[in-house]
Amino acid sequence: MALNPKFAGQRLLFGQPDAVASGVPPAPHTLELFLDYTCPFSAKQFNMMYHTVVPLIKANPKWAGSLQVIFRQQVQPWHPSSTLVHEAAVGVLQLAPEKFWDFSDALFRDQLTYCDESLVNETRNDTYKRLAKLGATVGVDEAALYDLLAIPDKVREGTWPNFGNKVTNDLKLQVRYGRMVGVHVSPTVIVDGVVANDISSSWTKEQWEEWLKKNIG
Repeated sequence: MALNPKFAGQRLLFGQPDAVASGVPPAPHTLELFLDYTCPFSAKQFNMMYHTVVPLIKANPKWAGSLQVIFRQQVQPWHPSSTLVHEAAVGVLQLAPEKFWDFSDALFRDQLTYCDESLVNETRNDTYKRLAKLGATVGVDEAALYDLLAIPDKVREGTWPNFGNKVTNDLKLQVRYGRMVGVHVSPTVIVDGVVANDISSSWTKEQWEEWLKKNIG
Protein backbone atom coordinates (compact mmCIF):
# COMPACT_ATOMS: atom_id res chain seq x y z
CA MET A 1 0.00 0.00 0.00
CA ALA A 2 1.07 3.58 -0.57
CA LEU A 3 2.99 5.42 2.12
CA ASN A 4 3.03 9.21 2.35
CA PRO A 5 6.67 10.29 1.85
CA LYS A 6 6.54 12.33 5.06
CA PHE A 7 6.09 9.04 6.93
CA ALA A 8 8.93 7.23 5.18
CA GLY A 9 10.51 6.47 8.55
CA GLN A 10 7.76 3.95 9.20
CA ARG A 11 9.05 1.74 6.38
CA LEU A 12 11.78 -0.87 6.69
CA LEU A 13 13.50 -1.70 3.41
CA PHE A 14 16.09 -4.45 3.46
CA GLY A 15 17.33 -4.58 -0.13
CA GLN A 16 16.47 -3.95 -3.76
CA PRO A 17 13.79 -6.16 -5.36
CA ASP A 18 15.05 -8.55 -8.00
CA ALA A 19 14.69 -7.30 -11.55
CA VAL A 20 11.92 -8.89 -13.60
CA ALA A 21 13.08 -10.39 -16.89
CA SER A 22 10.02 -9.17 -18.77
CA GLY A 23 10.97 -5.58 -18.07
CA VAL A 24 8.15 -5.02 -15.57
CA PRO A 25 9.44 -2.85 -12.69
CA PRO A 26 10.20 -4.98 -9.62
CA ALA A 27 7.95 -4.62 -6.58
CA PRO A 28 8.42 -6.14 -3.12
CA HIS A 29 5.71 -7.73 -1.02
CA THR A 30 4.36 -5.35 1.60
CA LEU A 31 3.73 -6.34 5.22
CA GLU A 32 1.83 -3.66 7.15
CA LEU A 33 1.64 -3.80 10.93
CA PHE A 34 -1.18 -1.75 12.48
CA LEU A 35 0.01 -1.24 16.04
CA ASP A 36 -1.00 0.82 19.06
CA TYR A 37 1.68 1.80 21.55
CA THR A 38 -0.67 1.21 24.51
CA CYS A 39 -1.78 -2.26 23.37
CA PRO A 40 0.04 -5.21 25.01
CA PHE A 41 -0.59 -7.45 22.00
CA SER A 42 0.88 -4.79 19.70
CA ALA A 43 3.94 -4.69 21.95
CA LYS A 44 4.28 -8.45 21.69
CA GLN A 45 4.06 -8.41 17.91
CA PHE A 46 6.43 -5.47 17.57
CA ASN A 47 9.04 -7.08 19.80
CA MET A 48 8.96 -10.30 17.80
CA MET A 49 9.12 -8.45 14.50
CA TYR A 50 11.81 -5.92 15.39
CA HIS A 51 14.13 -8.10 17.43
CA THR A 52 13.69 -11.52 15.82
CA VAL A 53 11.98 -11.42 12.42
CA VAL A 54 13.79 -8.39 11.00
CA PRO A 55 17.22 -9.98 11.62
CA LEU A 56 15.96 -13.14 9.88
CA ILE A 57 14.89 -11.10 6.86
CA LYS A 58 18.18 -9.21 6.71
CA ALA A 59 20.12 -12.47 6.82
CA ASN A 60 18.25 -13.95 3.85
CA PRO A 61 19.00 -12.16 0.54
CA LYS A 62 15.83 -13.48 -1.07
CA TRP A 63 13.60 -12.19 1.70
CA ALA A 64 15.55 -8.95 2.02
CA GLY A 65 15.01 -8.13 -1.64
CA SER A 66 11.38 -9.20 -1.75
CA LEU A 67 9.73 -7.70 1.31
CA GLN A 68 9.14 -4.31 2.92
CA VAL A 69 7.62 -3.79 6.37
CA ILE A 70 5.51 -0.75 7.23
CA PHE A 71 4.54 0.32 10.75
CA ARG A 72 1.04 1.80 10.69
CA GLN A 73 0.09 3.86 13.73
CA GLN A 74 -3.28 2.60 14.97
CA VAL A 75 -4.51 5.07 17.59
CA GLN A 76 -7.04 3.50 19.97
CA PRO A 77 -9.04 6.48 21.32
CA TRP A 78 -10.71 4.58 24.16
CA HIS A 79 -7.27 4.77 25.78
CA PRO A 80 -6.75 8.56 26.06
CA SER A 81 -3.00 8.08 26.42
CA SER A 82 -2.87 6.39 23.01
CA THR A 83 -3.24 9.74 21.26
CA LEU A 84 -0.39 11.28 23.26
CA VAL A 85 2.15 8.54 22.61
CA HIS A 86 1.30 8.37 18.91
CA GLU A 87 1.69 12.14 18.71
CA ALA A 88 5.19 11.72 20.07
CA ALA A 89 5.97 9.13 17.38
CA VAL A 90 4.68 11.53 14.73
CA GLY A 91 6.95 14.19 16.18
CA VAL A 92 9.91 11.84 15.84
CA LEU A 93 8.98 11.29 12.20
CA GLN A 94 9.12 15.05 11.69
CA LEU A 95 12.43 15.57 13.49
CA ALA A 96 14.44 12.38 13.01
CA PRO A 97 12.60 9.80 10.89
CA GLU A 98 15.58 7.44 11.03
CA LYS A 99 14.94 7.14 14.77
CA PHE A 100 11.28 6.11 14.42
CA TRP A 101 11.73 2.36 14.93
CA ASP A 102 14.14 2.82 17.84
CA PHE A 103 11.73 5.28 19.46
CA SER A 104 8.89 2.82 18.93
CA ASP A 105 10.99 0.13 20.58
CA ALA A 106 11.60 2.42 23.56
CA LEU A 107 7.90 3.29 23.79
CA PHE A 108 6.83 -0.34 23.81
CA ARG A 109 9.42 -1.17 26.48
CA ASP A 110 8.06 1.71 28.58
CA GLN A 111 4.44 0.93 27.76
CA LEU A 112 3.15 0.51 31.30
CA THR A 113 4.28 4.01 32.26
CA TYR A 114 1.93 5.43 29.60
CA CYS A 115 -1.21 3.43 30.39
CA ASP A 116 -4.37 5.18 31.59
CA GLU A 117 -3.71 4.44 35.24
CA SER A 118 -0.20 5.85 35.04
CA LEU A 119 -1.37 9.12 33.52
CA VAL A 120 -4.58 9.81 35.40
CA ASN A 121 -2.94 12.39 37.71
CA GLU A 122 -0.44 13.75 35.20
CA THR A 123 -1.05 16.82 33.07
CA ARG A 124 -0.94 16.45 29.31
CA ASN A 125 2.16 18.60 28.94
CA ASP A 126 3.92 16.68 31.71
CA THR A 127 3.31 13.51 29.74
CA TYR A 128 4.75 15.20 26.68
CA LYS A 129 7.83 16.15 28.70
CA ARG A 130 8.38 12.50 29.62
CA LEU A 131 7.90 11.46 26.01
CA ALA A 132 10.43 14.06 24.89
CA LYS A 133 12.92 12.71 27.43
CA LEU A 134 12.28 9.21 26.09
CA GLY A 135 13.00 10.50 22.61
CA ALA A 136 16.32 11.85 23.83
CA THR A 137 17.36 8.32 24.87
CA VAL A 138 17.39 7.30 21.18
CA GLY A 139 19.00 10.49 19.90
CA VAL A 140 16.01 12.77 19.23
CA ASP A 141 16.30 16.44 20.22
CA GLU A 142 14.34 16.61 23.50
CA ALA A 143 13.54 20.33 23.38
CA ALA A 144 12.49 20.21 19.74
CA LEU A 145 10.22 17.22 20.32
CA TYR A 146 8.55 18.86 23.31
CA ASP A 147 8.05 22.03 21.28
CA LEU A 148 6.12 20.03 18.67
CA LEU A 149 3.91 18.42 21.31
CA ALA A 150 3.22 21.08 23.94
CA ILE A 151 -0.26 22.58 24.22
CA PRO A 152 -0.42 26.26 25.27
CA ASP A 153 -2.63 27.27 28.20
CA LYS A 154 -4.17 30.06 26.12
CA VAL A 155 -5.61 30.12 22.61
CA ARG A 156 -2.90 31.18 20.20
CA GLU A 157 -3.51 34.39 18.31
CA GLY A 158 -5.08 33.67 14.94
CA THR A 159 -6.22 30.18 15.97
CA TRP A 160 -9.18 28.76 17.86
CA PRO A 161 -9.82 26.46 20.85
CA ASN A 162 -8.72 22.84 20.43
CA PHE A 163 -6.34 23.88 17.66
CA GLY A 164 -4.01 21.06 18.69
CA ASN A 165 -0.24 21.02 18.52
CA LYS A 166 2.35 20.94 15.74
CA VAL A 167 1.79 17.26 14.95
CA THR A 168 -2.02 17.26 14.91
CA ASN A 169 -2.42 17.44 11.14
CA ASP A 170 0.00 14.56 10.57
CA LEU A 171 -1.74 12.48 13.24
CA LYS A 172 -5.03 13.02 11.41
CA LEU A 173 -3.47 11.47 8.30
CA GLN A 174 -2.37 8.45 10.31
CA VAL A 175 -5.88 7.97 11.72
CA ARG A 176 -7.52 8.55 8.35
CA TYR A 177 -5.50 5.80 6.71
CA GLY A 178 -6.57 3.21 9.27
CA ARG A 179 -10.20 4.22 8.88
CA MET A 180 -9.94 4.16 5.10
CA VAL A 181 -8.77 0.54 5.01
CA GLY A 182 -11.24 -0.49 7.71
CA VAL A 183 -8.80 -1.46 10.46
CA HIS A 184 -10.30 -1.43 13.95
CA VAL A 185 -8.35 -3.72 16.26
CA SER A 186 -4.67 -3.72 17.10
CA PRO A 187 -2.62 -5.46 16.09
CA THR A 188 -3.83 -6.03 12.55
CA VAL A 189 -1.58 -7.27 9.76
CA ILE A 190 -2.18 -6.54 6.08
CA VAL A 191 -0.14 -8.39 3.46
CA ASP A 192 -0.14 -7.02 -0.08
CA GLY A 193 -3.37 -5.15 0.60
CA VAL A 194 -5.29 -8.05 2.20
CA VAL A 195 -5.90 -8.51 5.93
CA ALA A 196 -3.96 -11.55 7.15
CA ASN A 197 -6.08 -12.83 10.01
CA ASP A 198 -3.88 -15.90 10.39
CA ILE A 199 -0.88 -13.86 11.56
CA SER A 200 -1.00 -13.65 15.34
CA SER A 201 0.81 -11.56 17.92
CA SER A 202 1.63 -14.87 19.58
CA TRP A 203 3.59 -16.22 16.62
CA THR A 204 6.99 -17.67 17.39
CA LYS A 205 10.20 -17.30 15.42
CA GLU A 206 9.54 -20.68 13.83
CA GLN A 207 6.05 -19.68 12.70
CA TRP A 208 7.38 -16.52 11.12
CA GLU A 209 10.12 -18.48 9.36
CA GLU A 210 7.54 -20.88 7.98
CA TRP A 211 5.40 -17.98 6.76
CA LEU A 212 8.35 -16.25 5.11
CA LYS A 213 9.38 -19.45 3.30
CA LYS A 214 5.84 -20.04 2.06
CA ASN A 215 4.94 -16.47 1.08
CA ILE A 216 8.20 -14.73 0.23
CA GLY A 217 10.27 -17.60 -1.16
